[in-house]
Amino acid sequence: MTAGLDARLSRIGTDGRHLTVPMDHGLTLGPVEGLVDIESTVDAVTRAGADAVLTQRGVASRVHPNKNGAGYIVHLNGSTDIGPDERDKRPTGSVTDAIRAGADAVSVHINVGSSYEPDQLSFLNEVTAGAAEYGLPVLAMTYARGPSVSDRSDPGGFAADLAHAVRLGEELGADLVKTSYSGDPETFERVVAATRLPVLIAGGSKGTDSETLSMVRGALDAGAAGVSMGRSVFQHETPGDITAAVAALVHDDVGVGEAADRGALER
Repeated sequence: MTAGLDARLSRIGTDGRHLTVPMDHGLTLGPVEGLVDIESTVDAVTRAGADAVLTQRGVASRVHPNKNGAGYIVHLNGSTDIGPDERDKRPTGSVTDAIRAGADAVSVHINVGSSYEPDQLSFLNEVTAGAAEYGLPVLAMTYARGPSVSDRSDPGGFAADLAHAVRLGEELGADLVKTSYSGDPETFERVVAATRLPVLIAGGSKGTDSETLSMVRGALDAGAAGVSMGRSVFQHETPGDITAAVAALVHDDVGVGEAADRGALER
């Protein structure tokens, strides 16, 4: 690990733990609640304990003045939910674009098992090679999504596919990986064991506060290094409160009840 890579990793995490709030959904979903006034959301979540925020490069100028010293990750591919297939993530920027936007790290989304996997693998390989030249960390968002992927109703099979996905990220030179939660700590242990990289879980669709906190606690108990949660945070009625609760889980290793109290959330 180079000094530059180590320094930048420390900007997007705390002592090897990570609470990232991705807000690149303006490309995918449009100007949804929580992202119209992205400045206020960035300010709220970073004041409440988020280690880093993540967006597409075009809104960098709206992020930097409001991130309160937190890290910044630029996402380099995407798609829309009104296009032909949302799983078809196409390049939206380069490593040098991200550096010009003031990024501390970059991220790439891959749908492992989809028909778009080959092109997305090639793009991840291109990004990791380019980022290595600058000591820039890469977060690989490696989801298992495709016709041959096990259904979530089969947690063991789904976990095996997630394990393949996160290992793929390590094999192609990523520094961190993000994937879905398999549904319980026992099966997710298999996912974490598949790689030596820090594994973060995605938040998925917005659920109840209890569901969100229980999912995070389960993933951490299985060995996850943190979370990268978007809609569950930026579309929350009070993004700062849910961030504070998740931060208590990730960084202070408290239980779900105490985390809810830290975020002033109902148990």
